[in-house]
Amino acid sequence: MMNRRSLLGASALLPLSAGAFAQARWQMATPYPDGNFHTRNVRSFLEEVQGATGGRVQVQLHSNASLLPMPQIKAGVQRGQVQLGEILLSAYGNEDPFFEVDGIPQLVTTFAEARRLMEAARPFIEARFGRQGLALLYMVPWPPSGFYTNFPVETLENLRGTRMRTFNVMTNRFATLVGATPTLVQAAEIPQAFATGVVNSMVTSATTGVDTSAWDYARHFTPVGFTFTRNAVFVNRRALEGLSAADQQAVRAAAAAAETRGWQMAEQAKDQAEATLAQRGVSVTPANPAVMEAMGRVSDEMVREWLARAGEDGQRVIQAYRAARS
Repeated sequence: MMNRRSLLGASALLPLSAGAFAQARWQMATPYPDGNFHTRNVRSFLEEVQGATGGRVQVQLHSNASLLPMPQIKAGVQRGQVQLGEILLSAYGNEDPFFEVDGIPQLVTTFAEARRLMEAARPFIEARFGRQGLALLYMVPWPPSGFYTNFPVETLENLRGTRMRTFNVMTNRFATLVGATPTLVQAAEIPQAFATGVVNSMVTSATTGVDTSAWDYARHFTPVGFTFTRNAVFVNRRALEGLSAADQQAVRAAAAAAETRGWQMAEQAKDQAEATLAQRGVSVTPANPAVMEAMGRVSDEMVREWLARAGEDGQRVIQAYRAARS
């Protein structure tokens, strides 16, 4: 059996283009567990690619960060260590502030608004990926986020002094603005971080709460809408262009279907995950008006800060989103 190092090495040696369009045997890395709806959607996507290409494109999926942790997935695809990858876009905000746009709290509060923001941002993301030798295939949101705590969140002041698990630039900044101590923790490490006292509060989706058995470490989940952060699935462009035109089109068509299916799964996952949390003993209580009003003030501040970092492209995407929303 190949170990991790030899698998990466072997994968890196796979030809990324060939005039003869030989059978492509690709590797894909995703940071999420098999039961997560994003991973289930990816598996369906890969099965459709294999079927539509008559088996000429076969992909081995490595889930739950088993091959590459999320901070390394994008670079791994760029280098050809793996041909396909899935990332949380906003987790790459340190690389490019533009990737943070869907991580601004309360900028969008419904799935419909999240879709409008995605469409406004898509050409900018495609251009950035293209300059880096990548091709964007599809994007799917996470269900809206809420606070995980062992106490009721009746005001944002309740979060002051907590050690808050964060996962991107925006959640880091949010934690700072509400007086919490931000602590970067990857999804797979959340239970251990709570068990050892590294963190004692968190803002993330109900789905991640189910993935990490939140009932073992938190008594309360307070949905606030917070964000509909998006995952992006993308491919090494040389690898894609090494396929025949028909197979490239088959990959694109399967990706379009995966995006449509993924949005439907995200909406279903919200209700299912919140129900599971409640069934396992977590108190699921929507935020009160005082919390939501305070969240709006924090959001306004974070939009202003983001626009200062994101430059002209940031101004364009916010203007396009607001025009579409109105």
